[in-house]
Amino acid sequence: MQEPIDYQEIGLICGLEVHQQLMTDRKLFCRCPAGRYTRDHDGTVLRHMRPTLSELGEYDGTALMEFKTKKSIVYLLHRSNVCTYELDDTPPFLMNGKALDVAIEQCLMAGCDIVDEVHIARKQYLDGSIPTGFQRTAIVGVNGKLPFRGRQLSIIQVSIEEDSCREVSDSGHLIVWRTDRLGMPLIETVTAPELRTPEEVEEAILLIGRVCRSTGHVRVGLGASRQDVNVSVRGGTRVEIKGVPKAGWAPALVHSEAVRQVNLLELREELHRRGFTTRDSISIDHQDVTDLFSASSLSFLHQRSFDSALKEEARPVGLELPTGPFCVRAIRLANLAGTLSWPSQPEMNFAHELAGRIRVIACLDQQPILLHSEKWPDYAGAKRELDRLKKKTRCGPKDSVVVVWGIEQDTLTAAEEIRLRFADATAGVPSETRQPFEDGSTNFERILPGPDRMYPDTDSPPQRIMPERTATLRASLPESPWSRETRYTEVGVPKDVTHYLIRRGAARIVDLVVQQTGADLRYACFFFGERIKGLRRDGIAVDAIDDSRWCDLFRNIQENSTLSEVWKFVTTQSARRPDHSVKDIIEKNKLGTVPEEWKIELRDLIRNQEPDHATGEPQQRYRFLMGLAMSKLRGRVPAKTVSKTLIEEMQSVT
Repeated sequence: MQEPIDYQEIGLICGLEVHQQLMTDRKLFCRCPAGRYTRDHDGTVLRHMRPTLSELGEYDGTALMEFKTKKSIVYLLHRSNVCTYELDDTPPFLMNGKALDVAIEQCLMAGCDIVDEVHIARKQYLDGSIPTGFQRTAIVGVNGKLPFRGRQLSIIQVSIEEDSCREVSDSGHLIVWRTDRLGMPLIETVTAPELRTPEEVEEAILLIGRVCRSTGHVRVGLGASRQDVNVSVRGGTRVEIKGVPKAGWAPALVHSEAVRQVNLLELREELHRRGFTTRDSISIDHQDVTDLFSASSLSFLHQRSFDSALKEEARPVGLELPTGPFCVRAIRLANLAGTLSWPSQPEMNFAHELAGRIRVIACLDQQPILLHSEKWPDYAGAKRELDRLKKKTRCGPKDSVVVVWGIEQDTLTAAEEIRLRFADATAGVPSETRQPFEDGSTNFERILPGPDRMYPDTDSPPQRIMPERTATLRASLPESPWSRETRYTEVGVPKDVTHYLIRRGAARIVDLVVQQTGADLRYACFFFGERIKGLRRDGIAVDAIDDSRWCDLFRNIQENSTLSEVWKFVTTQSARRPDHSVKDIIEKNKLGTVPEEWKIELRDLIRNQEPDHATGEPQQRYRFLMGLAMSKLRGRVPAKTVSKTLIEEMQSVT
């Protein structure tokens, strides 16, 4: 966020696709359990993706890109959470009815109109994350509205769909997926492109998250919610930042992408000034320069070092690497001097754009992925090697040269990708999906799929949503997050505490204990929003305590306020001893009952106990004695009463 930019001036607009897993026992289109994650596997499946012609006789651009990667795709299977449906060997079951109910519920919370019939479609996914090559999805609600910063944020649609695999590793030509998450039901909430600043994007993600979690019927935790952030500036195109795991990442990611697009648009103008106005105007030439670097100080450019690294990393030839000779390839960029160091993202340049394409499509992932003449490494003999390279490639003052290395076949793919990326630059900002990083930077992931990626699923019949079903779900809807926020704010609860309660599903318990026990709303909010949060961080299983036991705890506190001083002890015991009632814990530990001779014991403390390093100050002695007294009397005698009595007794002894 170091590079300032006027978002209004550049015409920044953003939209969201928020994915939220639903809380169901089973997956969406089969009977396998949902939410059962595994670390080992019982079997593996190897697959390769290949493009096919559409009904119009055309190839999808994303499919062609994925095919060029020549990926070996391995799926890790565990018998407890996967069946033949996930591998496209059997047709789907009917949609999970419970999942559809939760999706309808979420649509109603977002103010959407519910569709009359659910029509299941196939959405192409060709990166290997779904073995079938497509995801089953269906629109459930449209035309929603959420109150946002004094205006309305439009919800274009809410869809129900099946989740993809979890990535285990991606190295070279081998990508490995675990299938335990595959097929779990989730909803996708799509907003209109109405967000104008990075901060608005973060706030909108959190708002949709609170709406989803208000019902208590969605999963929580890392990975249960992910968002795709679509970003564009005036004159640019839509770029999708895929799978942002946390809302807090969004501001830096959006800012970086805005800066990147502005810089790419300026690069386009520079290319046009140099005569590169169309894709066909870009041409390159390349050659094998392996022998030129045989004695280089850069060891990764040596055949011997390359083979040694492959052996050390145990890369399987034929899966992760194709067969073929090692090659160092130089690509001359005629009349393109200065473009490799042209700024893109903050602290990055256009060479990083090339490296991203090469890493993904050519599968050359040995760092630093490429070298180039505009920022040549500084080492002994570096200038002489660069001069020899320029001479061999006939690189003049207006030219630049890029060097890549690896299996020969991959270096040829890399050379072509460099040409294609410069061809894209003549048009400005390419439509693509980018991978996010916590520092706010992104990297190329794949070409953005076109609108033709969806088509009807002939294996699944349409499903009517009857008005009675919607009415029943509407009647049981929880209070909206914004209504809760208003109500809690009125009693002095800070907004961050309210948001935490809603995100964690604790707002429901707050309202329950207030309604059933008459507890103070503000006290209950801080109890569950601050105190219980601390216990959860300490590893206490507070989420295992059911509603009735929470209500019992608050009833006892209402009847005897002294028990509020031992809330931590009683709560911890309730979590650890689910077979004991709150009343049993209180009675067993003699809480809530005043000891008959507690004042006599207090006098004995005053006479017989002194701090280890006494200073003679009354306050030090008071704090010391108060600590000893409360260790025995907490939860039995109110702290105020003990304090008052202690002060009186100390004065009388003096």
